[in-house]
Amino acid sequence: MEHACLHAVTVLFLLLVGLVTLPAWGDEPAAIQRGKAVLQAAGGCSCHTDDKHSGAFLAGGRPIKTPFGTIYSTNITPAPKTGIGAWSDADFHKAMTQGIGFDGRYYFPVFPYTSFTRMTEQDIRDLKAYLFSVPPVEQTNKPPELQFPFGWRAGLVVWRWLNFRPGTFQPRSDQSMEWNRGAYLATALGHCAECHTPRNWLGGLKTTMAYAGSVDGPEGELAPNITPDEATGIGTWSVADIVWLLQTGLKPNGDDVQGLMSVVRDNGYKHLPEADLHAIAVYLRSLPPIHNKVVKKDK
Repeated sequence: MEHACLHAVTVLFLLLVGLVTLPAWGDEPAAIQRGKAVLQAAGGCSCHTDDKHSGAFLAGGRPIKTPFGTIYSTNITPAPKTGIGAWSDADFHKAMTQGIGFDGRYYFPVFPYTSFTRMTEQDIRDLKAYLFSVPPVEQTNKPPELQFPFGWRAGLVVWRWLNFRPGTFQPRSDQSMEWNRGAYLATALGHCAECHTPRNWLGGLKTTMAYAGSVDGPEGELAPNITPDEATGIGTWSVADIVWLLQTGLKPNGDDVQGLMSVVRDNGYKHLPEADLHAIAVYLRSLPPIHNKVVKKDK
């Protein structure tokens, strides 16, 4: 009798475990699809694919030039040795929101965790689900080539104290749902400010010049002023113009975007629902206009 009761309890326990875990298993394909959409909203995480040298998808190695030297993107495929295959959910969350790697070291801020920290828990989990669904590629990460003392990771303690403000995106009650969606996409996932905002001599964003353009964009490119300033920004552009650019890569004057913006559009933004692109445009049009003409520096 005792044995039968124990058996019944065991079966009941297993059934309860099955009921608890079944939704998570059943949701996995949906999580992967949602995660793919998150990746696309982040520009396809294009920096992690070295398409300049026919590199494998998300296997890293892309050289990213900065005023402080060159940093190579990391392998974010689920390869267990050289990628993120051994990472737990907590490891991934810490990397995305705190800029702390699997090995406990601080990331250099070329990885935009300063923006990703605003991501929702759901989006972070879904992104991890998608990344763990792509083919693993065992490719060793390349060390950064930075000028002294900028390659000294201990110095990042001070940098973070000055420039890093962690925390999930908080919607504004005085704005519409569309505006808040656009703000989230632009500030957290799309991390637009990371390229389109000038930086100080330590590499921190000049927040008073947010979105006003930068001459020291990633890979040494210019990042134009995308505030609604009519003379130096996109003040003459309509919401439809911004949506059109994100969909097609074409500006209102018929010129096309090039460089890294072309890559992130092709791999990411053009795949977003039109409603999301419209929300981004609404948010950008609401920014305070900043007069800042972005031109190449004289060598």
